[in-house]
Amino acid sequence: MLALSAGSSQALPWTVQVRNAAGQPLADAVVAVELRGRPAKAAAGTRAEVAQRERQFQPAVLVVQTGTAVHFPNFDTVRHHVYSFSPIKPFDIKLYSGTPAEPVVFDKPGIAALGCNIHDQMSAYIVVVDTSLFARTDAAGLARFDLPAGEHQIKAWHPSLTRPQLLTRPLSVSPAGSGSTGIELTNTSN
Repeated sequence: MLALSAGSSQALPWTVQVRNAAGQPLADAVVAVELRGRPAKAAAGTRAEVAQRERQFQPAVLVVQTGTAVHFPNFDTVRHHVYSFSPIKPFDIKLYSGTPAEPVVFDKPGIAALGCNIHDQMSAYIVVVDTSLFARTDAAGLARFDLPAGEHQIKAWHPSLTRPQLLTRPLSVSPAGSGSTGIELTNTSN
Protein backbone atom coordinates (compact mmCIF):
# COMPACT_ATOMS: atom_id res chain seq x y z
CA MET A 1 0.00 0.00 0.00
CA LEU A 2 1.53 3.33 -1.06
CA ALA A 3 0.19 6.71 -0.08
CA LEU A 4 1.79 9.64 -1.89
CA SER A 5 1.59 13.37 -1.33
CA ALA A 6 3.59 16.18 -2.88
CA GLY A 7 4.72 19.78 -2.24
CA SER A 8 9.15 22.32 -4.07
CA SER A 9 12.80 22.42 -5.45
CA GLN A 10 15.52 20.18 -6.94
CA ALA A 11 16.34 17.73 -4.12
CA LEU A 12 13.05 17.21 -2.38
CA PRO A 13 12.69 16.04 1.24
CA TRP A 14 10.87 12.72 1.23
CA THR A 15 9.79 10.59 4.20
CA VAL A 16 8.97 6.90 4.02
CA GLN A 17 7.07 5.21 6.85
CA VAL A 18 7.10 1.43 7.05
CA ARG A 19 4.33 -0.34 8.99
CA ASN A 20 3.32 -3.94 9.64
CA ALA A 21 -0.11 -5.39 8.79
CA ALA A 22 -1.50 -4.12 12.13
CA GLY A 23 -0.45 -0.57 11.24
CA GLN A 24 2.42 -0.49 13.77
CA PRO A 25 5.69 1.20 12.72
CA LEU A 26 8.55 -1.16 11.89
CA ALA A 27 11.97 -0.13 13.23
CA ASP A 28 15.06 -1.40 11.40
CA ALA A 29 13.23 -1.95 8.11
CA VAL A 30 15.38 -1.46 5.01
CA VAL A 31 14.22 1.19 2.54
CA ALA A 32 15.97 1.92 -0.77
CA VAL A 33 15.07 4.29 -3.61
CA GLU A 34 16.36 3.43 -7.08
CA LEU A 35 16.62 6.47 -9.35
CA ARG A 36 16.36 6.04 -13.10
CA GLY A 37 19.66 6.56 -14.86
CA ARG A 38 21.83 6.41 -11.73
CA PRO A 39 24.71 3.95 -11.26
CA ALA A 40 23.78 0.69 -9.58
CA LYS A 41 27.20 -0.31 -8.22
CA ALA A 42 29.16 1.23 -5.38
CA ALA A 43 32.36 3.13 -6.13
CA ALA A 44 35.50 1.00 -6.05
CA GLY A 45 36.82 0.64 -2.53
CA THR A 46 33.45 1.00 -0.80
CA ARG A 47 33.61 -0.95 2.46
CA ALA A 48 31.31 -1.96 5.30
CA GLU A 49 31.54 -4.16 8.37
CA VAL A 50 29.59 -6.82 10.25
CA ALA A 51 31.39 -7.32 13.56
CA GLN A 52 31.07 -10.15 16.01
CA ARG A 53 30.77 -9.00 19.61
CA GLU A 54 29.34 -10.85 22.60
CA ARG A 55 28.53 -13.77 20.29
CA GLN A 56 26.23 -11.64 18.14
CA PHE A 57 26.54 -10.05 14.70
CA GLN A 58 26.55 -6.26 14.85
CA PRO A 59 24.61 -4.85 13.15
CA ALA A 60 21.93 -7.52 12.81
CA VAL A 61 20.82 -5.85 9.55
CA LEU A 62 23.35 -4.16 7.27
CA VAL A 63 22.38 -2.37 4.04
CA VAL A 64 25.02 -1.91 1.34
CA GLN A 65 25.15 -0.90 -2.29
CA THR A 66 25.98 -3.56 -4.89
CA GLY A 67 29.77 -3.96 -5.16
CA THR A 68 30.51 -3.20 -1.49
CA ALA A 69 33.27 -5.19 0.25
CA VAL A 70 32.14 -6.34 3.71
CA HIS A 71 34.66 -7.18 6.44
CA PHE A 72 33.81 -9.56 9.30
CA PRO A 73 36.03 -8.68 12.29
CA ASN A 74 35.76 -10.94 15.32
CA PHE A 75 36.11 -8.99 18.59
CA ASP A 76 35.12 -11.97 20.74
CA THR A 77 37.58 -14.12 22.67
CA VAL A 78 36.15 -17.21 20.90
CA ARG A 79 36.50 -18.12 17.23
CA HIS A 80 33.58 -17.87 14.80
CA HIS A 81 32.72 -19.58 11.49
CA VAL A 82 30.67 -17.16 9.37
CA TYR A 83 28.69 -18.41 6.39
CA SER A 84 25.82 -17.69 4.03
CA PHE A 85 23.98 -20.13 1.76
CA SER A 86 21.95 -17.28 0.22
CA PRO A 87 21.81 -17.34 -3.60
CA ILE A 88 23.06 -13.75 -3.93
CA LYS A 89 26.38 -14.56 -2.22
CA PRO A 90 27.19 -17.98 -0.80
CA PHE A 91 30.42 -17.89 1.23
CA ASP A 92 32.15 -19.66 4.08
CA ILE A 93 34.76 -18.13 6.42
CA LYS A 94 36.16 -21.02 8.46
CA LEU A 95 36.90 -20.74 12.19
CA TYR A 96 38.85 -17.56 12.89
CA SER A 97 39.61 -14.81 15.34
CA GLY A 98 40.66 -11.26 14.46
CA THR A 99 39.81 -10.06 10.96
CA PRO A 100 39.99 -12.25 7.84
CA ALA A 101 42.43 -10.84 5.28
CA GLU A 102 39.90 -10.77 2.46
CA PRO A 103 36.48 -9.10 2.68
CA VAL A 104 33.43 -10.57 0.95
CA VAL A 105 32.29 -8.47 -2.03
CA PHE A 106 28.51 -8.42 -2.44
CA ASP A 107 28.09 -8.04 -6.21
CA LYS A 108 24.39 -8.99 -6.65
CA PRO A 109 21.32 -7.30 -5.18
CA GLY A 110 19.15 -9.19 -2.71
CA ILE A 111 19.25 -10.48 0.85
CA ALA A 112 21.99 -12.64 2.34
CA ALA A 113 21.22 -14.42 5.61
CA LEU A 114 24.31 -14.95 7.80
CA GLY A 115 25.00 -17.56 10.43
CA CYS A 116 27.79 -18.98 12.56
CA ASN A 117 28.37 -22.75 12.48
CA ILE A 118 29.63 -22.65 16.07
CA HIS A 119 26.96 -20.40 17.67
CA ASP A 120 23.48 -21.23 16.38
CA GLN A 121 21.90 -18.16 18.02
CA MET A 122 23.99 -15.86 15.81
CA SER A 123 22.14 -14.57 12.75
CA ALA A 124 22.16 -11.40 10.69
CA TYR A 125 21.22 -10.10 7.25
CA ILE A 126 23.05 -8.15 4.58
CA VAL A 127 20.64 -6.39 2.23
CA VAL A 128 22.31 -5.45 -1.07
CA VAL A 129 20.64 -2.75 -3.17
CA ASP A 130 21.34 -1.19 -6.58
CA THR A 131 21.37 2.39 -5.28
CA SER A 132 23.26 4.67 -2.93
CA LEU A 133 19.93 5.94 -1.53
CA PHE A 134 19.13 3.58 1.33
CA ALA A 135 18.36 3.70 5.04
CA ARG A 136 17.09 1.70 7.99
CA THR A 137 13.96 3.02 9.63
CA ASP A 138 14.05 4.56 13.10
CA ALA A 139 11.84 3.58 16.07
CA ALA A 140 8.88 5.37 14.45
CA GLY A 141 9.35 3.34 11.23
CA LEU A 142 10.63 6.42 9.36
CA ALA A 143 13.39 6.83 6.77
CA ARG A 144 14.21 10.22 5.25
CA PHE A 145 15.65 11.00 1.82
CA ASP A 146 16.38 13.94 -0.47
CA LEU A 147 15.05 12.87 -3.88
CA PRO A 148 14.97 14.43 -7.33
CA ALA A 149 11.65 14.72 -9.13
CA GLY A 150 10.85 11.79 -11.37
CA GLU A 151 9.60 8.23 -11.61
CA HIS A 152 11.59 5.95 -9.33
CA GLN A 153 11.33 2.58 -7.58
CA ILE A 154 11.11 2.15 -3.83
CA LYS A 155 12.15 -1.11 -2.18
CA ALA A 156 11.55 -2.25 1.39
CA TRP A 157 12.20 -5.27 3.60
CA HIS A 158 12.17 -6.23 7.29
CA PRO A 159 13.68 -9.27 9.08
CA SER A 160 10.21 -10.31 10.30
CA LEU A 161 9.27 -11.22 6.71
CA THR A 162 9.56 -14.88 5.82
CA ARG A 163 10.58 -14.25 2.21
CA PRO A 164 14.11 -13.14 1.28
CA GLN A 165 13.12 -10.50 -1.26
CA LEU A 166 12.47 -6.79 -1.19
CA LEU A 167 8.97 -5.44 -1.81
CA THR A 168 9.16 -3.17 -4.89
CA ARG A 169 6.75 -0.36 -5.72
CA PRO A 170 6.80 2.61 -8.11
CA LEU A 171 7.45 6.01 -6.56
CA SER A 172 6.47 9.24 -8.30
CA VAL A 173 8.18 12.34 -6.94
CA SER A 174 6.53 15.54 -8.16
CA PRO A 175 8.70 18.61 -8.83
CA ALA A 176 6.10 20.54 -6.79
CA GLY A 177 7.78 19.73 -3.46
CA SER A 178 8.31 17.41 -0.53
CA GLY A 179 6.21 14.39 0.25
CA SER A 180 5.80 11.11 2.00
CA THR A 181 5.13 7.47 1.24
CA GLY A 182 3.66 4.79 3.44
CA ILE A 183 4.52 1.11 2.96
CA GLU A 184 2.84 -1.82 4.64
CA LEU A 185 5.02 -4.93 4.89
CA THR A 186 3.34 -8.28 5.37
CA ASN A 187 4.27 -11.82 4.46
CA THR A 188 1.70 -11.63 1.66
CA SER A 189 3.05 -8.38 0.10
CA ASN A 190 4.09 -8.70 -3.54
